[in-house]
Amino acid sequence: WQIQSLDAFGTFTRAEISAIGALVDYLELTQKGKLPLLRAPVRDVESGTVQIDAATRRSLELARSLSGSREGSLLHAIDRTVTAAGGRLIERRISSPSRDLDAVRARIGVVEWFASNNARPDGIRGILKRCPDIQRAVSRLALDRGGPRDLAAIRNALGLLPEVIVALAGERPGPVDAWLSDLDGFDVLARSLSDALVAEPPLLVRDGGIIAEGHDTGLDEARKLRDEGRSVIAGLQAEYANSTGIASLKIRHNNVLGYFIETRATHAQKMLSPPNSERFIHRQTTASAVRFTTVELSELESRILNAGAQAIEIETALHSELVRLVLSNGDRLGAAADALAELDVACAFASQAMDRNWCAPRIDDSEAFCISGGRHPVVEQALKTEGAPFIANDCDLSDEDDGRIWLLTGPNMAGKSTFLRQNAIIAILAQAGSFVPADSAHIGLVSQIFSRVGASDDLARGRSTFMVEMVETAAILNQADDRALVILDEIGRGTATYDGLSIAWATLEHLHETNRCRALFATHYHELTELAKRLEGVRNATVAVKEWEGEVIFLHEVRKGAADRSYGVQVARLAGLPQPVVDRARAVLEALERGEREGSARQKALIDELPLFSASRPSSTDARTVSELEEALEGIHPDEMSPRDALDALYHLKALTR
Repeated sequence: WQIQSLDAFGTFTRAEISAIGALVDYLELTQKGKLPLLRAPVRDVESGTVQIDAATRRSLELARSLSGSREGSLLHAIDRTVTAAGGRLIERRISSPSRDLDAVRARIGVVEWFASNNARPDGIRGILKRCPDIQRAVSRLALDRGGPRDLAAIRNALGLLPEVIVALAGERPGPVDAWLSDLDGFDVLARSLSDALVAEPPLLVRDGGIIAEGHDTGLDEARKLRDEGRSVIAGLQAEYANSTGIASLKIRHNNVLGYFIETRATHAQKMLSPPNSERFIHRQTTASAVRFTTVELSELESRILNAGAQAIEIETALHSELVRLVLSNGDRLGAAADALAELDVACAFASQAMDRNWCAPRIDDSEAFCISGGRHPVVEQALKTEGAPFIANDCDLSDEDDGRIWLLTGPNMAGKSTFLRQNAIIAILAQAGSFVPADSAHIGLVSQIFSRVGASDDLARGRSTFMVEMVETAAILNQADDRALVILDEIGRGTATYDGLSIAWATLEHLHETNRCRALFATHYHELTELAKRLEGVRNATVAVKEWEGEVIFLHEVRKGAADRSYGVQVARLAGLPQPVVDRARAVLEALERGEREGSARQKALIDELPLFSASRPSSTDARTVSELEEALEGIHPDEMSPRDALDALYHLKALTR
């Protein structure tokens, strides 16, 4: 930064200065002394962004899906940016939503302004789509890794800035005014680059052809000599032929002599006699020809051979001057690139809001969390491609009537995890400055978002699935403050039933009594629903299903109340478990439920009724059917049967299988 002390940028702690120094030292080491353009350090205060840990980012699939690909993530579903810088900014916004109330409101206000005029976002996006990546071009030039095309990219981008300014003329929100101010004042730099560079420069400086014709006189002369060397040689040959009176005189070239003048041997005496001998210098005599040179030809040869190198040298110097000019405007170019990225993201959010019927969230400093008609943007988009509707649901954690913690019960596959995730995603989108997929949304600023939905083992670190689940739960309970939003799915499922129930029970109580945060808690432990009677901030909710002719129909509707069944056996059948396994599971479930109702004595008797290997034995009905089939098959003698008898026998066998 060319200053003696960082105090010019503000007061920093020793730890902060050490961190800055370590980063600069790392850059000097890895970039071999070529530092990029570094902006002045700014303290990122703790209250600046929403705290989202790695486990939450992974489970919410913010930038990458669980498979590791971009497709299927929230970013993939909402990213409509048209510039590289805009794409990077929207990812930062989603990964680190703001906690600054004024900043969030300002961003949403800009999106609302763009969305109020359908043509405005499309017009700006059309211009931005043609805009190169200024940030990357400047960074490459600063690291001495750039080339002519980076200069051309900056030139082309600067040429589009007046179009952006004109397109945004009129009354504008404050942030847009600030962005346009950052885009103004590049006329001199843009003109310098436009005058100096060709329309399509080559990749490397050493390839030449960077600087436009007419920009530098010395370069033009060198190029002319390089490109028109043959015509100059031809003119000199005509002059020599005329002055000597030898029409057959030629100027030739080989790798040994270079350029030389050649005449037939019959003209040797004439060339070696005055006045020609004073001008032409003898080089070589062969059986049929005599070769000469002149001072003019030698000088011309030298200039022709050096013209290409001279042109490259001049272009390299001019290229370096342009790079220095660009880097001297590095800070302003960085601000302009940031402004273009902000415009790109705002237009992308507005375009999405209009196309997908999203609403502007109401953000304030309260502890409200009231979502009406909320939807999961990724799932909704996937269902839309299949022509299926997404069932929207409400969520109110405002602690007025509905409680700040919802205990969600319901069947597997009913949509509990989707409901949990969609509300966390709505909070992230709102504080990222976007409209949200809902009919309406009132959200008090969220300081932290924690998600424990789904788990897998971590063999490299010696952790089982249950251990990973407990570590993530511990991190939430130890860190969540009263402005956090927590979503927990099936805590305690990875261990014994009563152990898991106890852990889930205690976790829910801790969230209510100690963390006192807004939370969604999904579980299959129906015993937990009794806590809603004892804890005033806990409310029961369930995902509705409908039973019809033995089938379970998932309605995907979240309603008040508690579920009394999980329908796990029905879901297992839908998953394709063999029918004997499903039948056996249903019988065991009925027996277990009956045993639970009849008490511990009945429970012990139940164990005796369910021997370890009973599931593998065929039922009596199956055995009887097999026996009848065997008898029927033994009574069939194919060699003695007519076609009609064989057909009748086949019908009989088929009837036995029913």
